[in-house]
Amino acid sequence: MWFVIQRIQILTLLLLVCPSGFTAQTDAAEPDFKKEVVPIFQQHCIRCHNDSTKDGGLSLETKQAALQGGENGKILTPGVAAESMLLDYVFGPEPEMPKKGEPLSKEEIDTLRNWIKAGAVWPPEYRIREAQLTDTDWWSFQPLSQPPLPKLTDKEQKQVRTPVDAFLLARLREKGLTFSPQADRRTLIRRVYYDLTGLPPTSAEIEAFVKDPDPRAYEKLVDRLLASPRYGERWARHWLDVVHYADTHGYDKDKLRENAWPYRDYVIRALNKDIPYSKFILDQLAGDVVDPHSPHTVPATGFIVAGPFDWVGQIEINENLIEKKITRNLDRDDMVATVMNSTVSLTVQCARCHNHKFDPISQADYYGLQAVFAGIDRAERTYDPDPATARKRQTLLAAQARVQKLHQDLDHQIRKRGGEKLTQLEAELKQARNAKEGQGVEYGYHSQIEKSDQTAKWVQLNFKQPVTANKIRLMPAFDNYNNIGAGFGFPRRFKLEISDTSDFKSATTIADHTQADYPNPGTRPVEVALEGQSFQYLRMTATKLAPRSNDFIFALGEIQVLAPEDRNQAGQAQVTSLDSIEAPPRWARKNLIDGNFYQSPDSNQDLARLQQKRDDLLASLSSEEEKQSLRDWSARIKRVQSELGKLPAQKKVFAAATEFPRRGNFRPTEGEPRPVFLLSRGSEKAPVREVDPAAPGLIDGLDGNLHLQDPGDEGARRLALARWIVNPRNPLTWRSIVNRVWLYHFGKGIVDTPNDFGKMGAKPTHPQLLDYLASRFRDEGQSLKQLHRWIVLSTAYQQSSRSNAKGAQVDGDNRFLWRMNRRKLEAEAIRDAVLQISGKLDFNMYGPGDRLFVLEKPQHSPHYLYQKYDPAKAETHRRSIYRFIVRSVPDPFMESLDCADPSQITPKRIETLTALQALALLNDQFMVSMSEFFAQQVSSKTSDLKTQVTRAFETALGRPPGKDEVKLLVEVGQQHGLANVCRLILNSNEFIFID
Repeated sequence: MWFVIQRIQILTLLLLVCPSGFTAQTDAAEPDFKKEVVPIFQQHCIRCHNDSTKDGGLSLETKQAALQGGENGKILTPGVAAESMLLDYVFGPEPEMPKKGEPLSKEEIDTLRNWIKAGAVWPPEYRIREAQLTDTDWWSFQPLSQPPLPKLTDKEQKQVRTPVDAFLLARLREKGLTFSPQADRRTLIRRVYYDLTGLPPTSAEIEAFVKDPDPRAYEKLVDRLLASPRYGERWARHWLDVVHYADTHGYDKDKLRENAWPYRDYVIRALNKDIPYSKFILDQLAGDVVDPHSPHTVPATGFIVAGPFDWVGQIEINENLIEKKITRNLDRDDMVATVMNSTVSLTVQCARCHNHKFDPISQADYYGLQAVFAGIDRAERTYDPDPATARKRQTLLAAQARVQKLHQDLDHQIRKRGGEKLTQLEAELKQARNAKEGQGVEYGYHSQIEKSDQTAKWVQLNFKQPVTANKIRLMPAFDNYNNIGAGFGFPRRFKLEISDTSDFKSATTIADHTQADYPNPGTRPVEVALEGQSFQYLRMTATKLAPRSNDFIFALGEIQVLAPEDRNQAGQAQVTSLDSIEAPPRWARKNLIDGNFYQSPDSNQDLARLQQKRDDLLASLSSEEEKQSLRDWSARIKRVQSELGKLPAQKKVFAAATEFPRRGNFRPTEGEPRPVFLLSRGSEKAPVREVDPAAPGLIDGLDGNLHLQDPGDEGARRLALARWIVNPRNPLTWRSIVNRVWLYHFGKGIVDTPNDFGKMGAKPTHPQLLDYLASRFRDEGQSLKQLHRWIVLSTAYQQSSRSNAKGAQVDGDNRFLWRMNRRKLEAEAIRDAVLQISGKLDFNMYGPGDRLFVLEKPQHSPHYLYQKYDPAKAETHRRSIYRFIVRSVPDPFMESLDCADPSQITPKRIETLTALQALALLNDQFMVSMSEFFAQQVSSKTSDLKTQVTRAFETALGRPPGKDEVKLLVEVGQQHGLANVCRLILNSNEFIFID
């Protein structure tokens, strides 16, 4: 008892002496909300529980939302941790939250508990946003400067042909390795020919090179290949992979993109001319702004729009629907991804729904990039291939605009004098014209489709009680299906009947056109006078249907039953018919009397009268001097238009466009950028705020603010981004392109993720080499051909591809290039080589793509039938770069050989080895046909089978065959013919692989 009393006395004394000290030891300090609590919510909660997604009905963006709770009730009771469900969700051996990611740590849970106990202090105005990375301490974001060459031993220095070798040898020394011996000349010429031109050398070229005593023979060979027009064709294909170029739109309809090819031709020309890389990028992003008269810059902007085009979303979906916003958002997303992946190797598209998880790229950065492209669409635009014509056209258009402004200004003054009277007349005229390009979404009535035009169809109006009418007016339908347009489905023969009974047994025929074909009325209404007749039922019977597309139909836009004073009574009726396709909103029985139908100026009877009345009024408002001025200016405008008409017709290209003819619901911006909003969680239903054009601000010394003098200038937006990309202070641009070129020469990039230089991408194996080449490339003319020289003239490139035990053990993947990589030819190189070897390759350049398929049903959803194409009968066989490339239905032969998928951005191709490839190379109709042509070519020069076999072998593989090879192939030839010998050679590994 004494002990207990003593304990109580001591505790009482402590409370009296130091109460504050006692409290500090029993209650944890209140956590700092912004520094300790907010990061927990940002890392674990806010992704799902925000104002836009509200998973479980819960948002944790604001204090008010958090206190409100979710579908399961309140989750937060300030001051009472035990009553706060938030802790129940995140606590326990298998916590319910977060559903994704790591559970909260004990320390994080304690922080939340103590915060709640302390009253859950949360400033009312504070909104929790997703965390944004700001750390730019990553290799690719660092400034680009030229590192010094590594120090080498005298022995190593003797192996250096270009600076490339110095950096590679320094790393190899660290691994205890060195270069492999040099490849023999036969191997080397075949390697560099395919690398730079995508074609094999001829036997004569190989022999000449092998025997050339000039120590600079290889260097001269490289220069000759870089000067060849075949170089641009080869390297353009690499670039077109990256920008996912194709000649069709993709998506479900995958319609033809007839004029995409001028962009492909631009790339070939630009690479052959070796224009500076900064100009190459500027041309493609804003060349039409910088040099609008150039024949190349408008086609160059095909770069931005090379990807897929959603035909249904853009053309058919109404402007006011959320689906249209989704379509445009995805469309701009593809533009942003194409541009930023290809030029600076940044995966900015990962910030569409949230801030980038790994790189310092915010949603605001991403939507700022979308805003750059908010004024353009994917569409055809015109251009002049001749610069002189372009300048003359521009001069004439400017003169026309000046005179038109004078005319318009005076006309406006005169019209102001007309006051309300003129305003009323103009309104009546506008109503009378109603010249819509279609009739909205309700077209009219459409019967079932028939195989014969002799099947009778009828549609009728049933009134509840008799009506009296002076006139029946039939309004033809309009539908562009199969390019029919006005008068769609209007029957060739028909009759109109009225009746007092629904069975029409005692009907009166009021119009009979059943004996001879009735001319299609187009847009004109067909009228039948009744002179006050009364009836309760009206029927139109088609006795000879209208042609559609290898079938026949009966369609009609509208029936009007006009009472005196042209009052339409048809809306009172019920519509019935023999049959109907009932495909709303376009086609339905009810559409026949809904008042919506295609109209054009010549379908309005009173248009001429109203125009005359308006013109008479205008004439009374102006003086003779003003009338003369208007006549003079009109004459000058006509003269200018006449001069414009004499200029050569402009060409078309599918490119970045602001002006183009409206098509359905697809309207041009006319240079006025659409507003772009930052979207919460990437949802078009949750816009947060409008954003201005901007670039990411992750490079020190390179502001993401584009500093636009006129943010509404569409072209200035693209130009500003282009200049940000090619700014010498932007290290990403120069590292990116150097890495791409390296990849295509060695099969692997210095950075193995060529489109991702961010933190989820690979690190460079040779960072100093990359920076050395990138800085010299940037600072010494930006010549791609010079970059090729530095690489292909190096000892590293000229090595043998043979393996050795030590190298394989230390660096099995050959990341440090102790030997050359053996590589499989791409699909295009295989096809082109086969064409050249068989003597069928056509070297004509440029122009529309060659269709290696039979096209059927192009009007709606085209059918691309490769199986019906016969390569043996084709008029021409050009290089694969000129193929007409289909997104949805790739060429089966090319696809089997790992050809790039044009629906996807392809920074590097997936390389496979499959049995299907061997079967395709042996049995595909293309290979069979070319083998026969190859055999014909070889046999035309000699009849001796052994000589034929030897010549075929040397032509395809670049070396003479061994005795055993000759013996084997002769036996095959004797049993199966020379064509099958050629098939066998073209299916060999030695043909498909480059050592």
